[in-house]
Amino acid sequence: MVLYKYKAISKDGEIIEGFFEAFEEDEVLAMLKSYEYLPIVIKEHIGYHKKDILFGPRVKNKDLAVFCRQFHIMIDSGMDILECIDILKSQTKNKTLNAALNKIYEDIQKGYTISQAMEKHQKVFPTMLVNMIEAGELSGSLSIILDRMAIYFEKENKLQNKIKSAMIYPMILIIVSIIVVTFMVVIVFPSFINMFDISNTLLPLNTRILLSISKYLKNNYFKFITINITIINLLLLFKKTVRGQYFFDNLKIKIPGIKTINIKIITARFARTLSVLISSGIPLLDSLEIVSRVLKNIVVEDKLLEASNKIKMGTPLSVGMKKTKIFSNMVHSMLKVGEESGSLDEILIKVADFYDEEVEESIQRMITLIEPILIIIMALIIGFIVMAIALPIFDIIQTI
Repeated sequence: MVLYKYKAISKDGEIIEGFFEAFEEDEVLAMLKSYEYLPIVIKEHIGYHKKDILFGPRVKNKDLAVFCRQFHIMIDSGMDILECIDILKSQTKNKTLNAALNKIYEDIQKGYTISQAMEKHQKVFPTMLVNMIEAGELSGSLSIILDRMAIYFEKENKLQNKIKSAMIYPMILIIVSIIVVTFMVVIVFPSFINMFDISNTLLPLNTRILLSISKYLKNNYFKFITINITIINLLLLFKKTVRGQYFFDNLKIKIPGIKTINIKIITARFARTLSVLISSGIPLLDSLEIVSRVLKNIVVEDKLLEASNKIKMGTPLSVGMKKTKIFSNMVHSMLKVGEESGSLDEILIKVADFYDEEVEESIQRMITLIEPILIIIMALIIGFIVMAIALPIFDIIQTI
């Protein structure tokens, strides 16, 4: 199929521009006539490629937040959905999102609802967003739903940015350390080897260790790089398997240090997502299924689905969540209060806000702790290398 760009005049004399995917130009003409539009121009849209959706830039939470925010403002001001999508597709800078919106625009013209059209683009629009918009269409509260989703994606984007920002400095320090150590072992240390060989002195243990490492890296650098690249690729392939995903996701909630932060991130995301879904009229069991996929941890997902099955049998939400052994006692107590008071969505928002702050403080504490540890490790390694070079030189000077 080919995407055609058209320009036509409506019954009211308004200029209409848009896109329509069809096998031939006659289909576009028939579509325009069905709307009683007078065609002016119909031509193939050369700039469109389906590969944009598959290989284009990823649609991030920030893009979705802007999309929902702009959509909400336009719907709230009384504009119809087709006009909103037309404006949104002309404004978005993300090629993947733009390609999806072009197709959605055509589908709405054909009679699809906005949620039905969005459901065809699962790689662009999360299931949660599609379900929420569908609920908004059925209840007549699409504007409110879009506002909630805009806030949701804005907070998700903020949380992700905090995590990324926290990792920047430690990663830079680790990379610099590796470069410095490699330079000293491969470039600096070998220049002293001839001096040590000529002196015929007994080299200290640390010097002999460093000498062996230096010779190995110098003579087998290609083999060393190849082995490391192979190991990394095998780990990445293993991570893509269900078994590998389960293994790494389990480590995230088991390893001391990162366990606490990951559990807090999962709790904040769980509470916020469930609150938005419940307050928008999505049934609890459907909400839990959507939430389990949003958390991006297959171990927690399995536990939530197990809890969902128990809730289906009549178990209260607070009891079901307690049996997962993921969330803290405070979360269980808050859920119980929310269930008993009938204000579960409001309680969940408070839980999410609390854990958002907890995540920020935990990340800050982690950075404060990691920085001196990395500096000390780097100092010890460089000190080891310097001593491995200096001690034999002092021995040679004393011998002379």
